[in-house]
Amino acid sequence: MEKVSDNRQSVTSVTMDCKGQKLNLKREVGLVGAVSLIAGTMIGSGIFMSPQSVLFNISSPGASLVVWACCGLLAVLASLCYAELGTIGTLIPESGGDFIYILRICGPFPAFFTAYNYVLLARTTSNTAVSISIAQYALAPFYADCHPPQLMVKCAAAAALLVASILNSLSVRLVIRIQVVFLVAKVGSLLVIVIGGLVAVIQDSSVLEGNLKVENAFEGTQYSVSALGMAFYHGLWSFAGWYNLNYVIEELKKPEVNLPRAVLITMSMVTVLYLLVNVSYFVVLTPRELITSSAVAVTWGNKVLGDWGWIMSVAAALSAFGSLNASFFSGGRVCFVAAREGHMPDILAMAHVHRLTPSPALIFTTIISLVVLIPGDFESIVNFISFTAWFFRGITLSGLLYLKIKKPELHRPYKVPIVIPILILIASVGLVLAPIVDSPQIEYLYVTLFIFSGVLVYVPFIHYKLCPGLLKKVTIFLQLFLEVAPAEKNL
Repeated sequence: MEKVSDNRQSVTSVTMDCKGQKLNLKREVGLVGAVSLIAGTMIGSGIFMSPQSVLFNISSPGASLVVWACCGLLAVLASLCYAELGTIGTLIPESGGDFIYILRICGPFPAFFTAYNYVLLARTTSNTAVSISIAQYALAPFYADCHPPQLMVKCAAAAALLVASILNSLSVRLVIRIQVVFLVAKVGSLLVIVIGGLVAVIQDSSVLEGNLKVENAFEGTQYSVSALGMAFYHGLWSFAGWYNLNYVIEELKKPEVNLPRAVLITMSMVTVLYLLVNVSYFVVLTPRELITSSAVAVTWGNKVLGDWGWIMSVAAALSAFGSLNASFFSGGRVCFVAAREGHMPDILAMAHVHRLTPSPALIFTTIISLVVLIPGDFESIVNFISFTAWFFRGITLSGLLYLKIKKPELHRPYKVPIVIPILILIASVGLVLAPIVDSPQIEYLYVTLFIFSGVLVYVPFIHYKLCPGLLKKVTIFLQLFLEVAPAEKNL
């Protein structure tokens, strides 16, 4: 498996032991690497794609900024809860995030559904949504007055998925270098937007009267439960990645120290940056321009930078690709850990013996992402990801509350007041119910049925451990063909 490094040293997250007989994990991620992993995933397509969706659902600039601030606060508090779970080393020292927490606290049955949802739905559809945003921004300069054809968008998105997968399969060192370069591009492009908005105000203070006038900033706000839920879905999509460090706890140096520090540093920086970027959008663009834009950063760039507006399209595409790269970089962890625990085929718990990359998990994830890409569109994908993700986060937070109440004697180098997981649990329940209270859609029923269809897999293959002889033969063939071997825990 792969992981992030600090500026001093690249990562080799799966290495041979001294006898050369086993593959095991190695702790190489320091504080700088931890911050890079979280920020590299969070700052991606969301801040360039979600502002118009948040505004469309909530219908006023003032309420939109409030939603962004609340999303930042919610993500900060949730990440602090996960930081406590990640530092309970005596009980849950492994990587794997929600899957491993639910497995250790609630048992294998609910844990399987977590992995089933994550591997087949959440992570793959997330990769698909990011690839679509990359395609839209990459094609935007060529279709300045209209939306690009869907076929071209899908083809470009497929190309982005394949490139990210190939890079992650070939070399950890190369991926790390690319991630550093793209992280600089992400932060630089957002700072350009922030500074551009400030310059626009200095040059013409009347723009504030038109777009962000205090008296009418909240005019037309939609207060329905479903509208608020959808607005929060798209806002929180931009903060997706705050939980990524929990997927690689086995590779993190001093997790009891670096995990909470990395979370606080990254979340504070990103929340402030996102708010300033949204203010800049509203300063330069009218609400109608923002909602109707196919690529808001490009529309902003055309108004502020003129003939150089295409630079924002390139910057946004690079930023989104950096997020996709980081998503592939850490996303195979749940698949890897679930397979290691016997919840997925054995081949997915293996790493390449020479390149030391999780190529089976990456190939599997890429195939599912390409399948999801065929019928998918950005907005619907984000809605369904958020619906399922917060369902399982609610289960994880319930587990944290259980540990706080029933096992207070556990050593906790870092802990949060019990009121914080209670508030986040309430919020997660609200986020799951919000889209189906006012205007229920049949698609959410389909997603729910898909998740629980996992029982058809769990009962025969996980609980009773039935393994067709053909699967064993396929595993042996793939292990030889892909040159992979099992990797063990690093505890």
